[in-house]
Amino acid sequence: MSRHWRTLKVAMGRLAGTPLATLVTILVIGIALSLPAGLYLLLSNLAQASSAFETQPQISLFLRLDAGKEAQSQIEKKLKSHAAVKSFRFVGRDQALMALSASNGLGDLAAGLPDNPLPDTYILSARDSEATQLDKLRLEVSKWPGVEAADLDSAWVRRLNAMLDLGRQLTFMLSALLAFGLIAGMGNIIRLQILTRQEEIEVSKLIGATDRFIRLPFLYHGALQGLLGGLAAWAIIAVSAQLLNFSVASLAALYGSSFHLDGLYLSDAAALLGFSTILGWVGAYLAVSHFLRHFKLTHH
Repeated sequence: MSRHWRTLKVAMGRLAGTPLATLVTILVIGIALSLPAGLYLLLSNLAQASSAFETQPQISLFLRLDAGKEAQSQIEKKLKSHAAVKSFRFVGRDQALMALSASNGLGDLAAGLPDNPLPDTYILSARDSEATQLDKLRLEVSKWPGVEAADLDSAWVRRLNAMLDLGRQLTFMLSALLAFGLIAGMGNIIRLQILTRQEEIEVSKLIGATDRFIRLPFLYHGALQGLLGGLAAWAIIAVSAQLLNFSVASLAALYGSSFHLDGLYLSDAAALLGFSTILGWVGAYLAVSHFLRHFKLTHH
């Protein structure tokens, strides 16, 4: 254990001995990692915001303004006996106007209306939430006598969820590409470290040093660089989220919402730091292993 601790202190000393190069490397790693991590954070916040809305597919059935009680009674009878309708509720036009008047920023507009322009409405819940069946039911009920239109209320939520899924896939692909790039980049940095100490390594090998002994300092060096780069990415994301929150809060207030961007949770931050440390370790391992293989080939 003491050997690992001494090796770690040596690696930290080497990083501190080249502050400018270390700072540039850490910033490059941090910026690269902050791109997929920031996109992940944005998608998480959007998913959290969308979960507050009704996601159960519902169909709003708007009646004609001149539809009488007889037409309403026939529609309700059809809804009760329809096999695809799970449940429904009636929202009268007066009730809808009261809800509109109570809405934030719309009270004055509703009060200024000479007549109630809102129709009687039935809100339907379907038994089958599959998109094709929902569209089929919506089209069918829209043709009933006395019906003005039928609208699938949660269609936009489903589209948002589909876009969020696409965004997650793009985030994964971007993370994978950047991971390979960072491994290659950090491998090159470690390769430069190896070149500056090549004679020392060769002497150590000739007097019997094992590959593990040679490799360990460089592994710590790469892992430390990755860890510090992950911390830089965390800081960049935290600062960016705070700066954006001023604009997000102002925009949300216009819609009567208190929505704001949350930063990375501790579990997400720990995953980011672990991921960046592993990338640094892998890059160093590949670079040192390549050198050691080349050394064996040239000395046998």
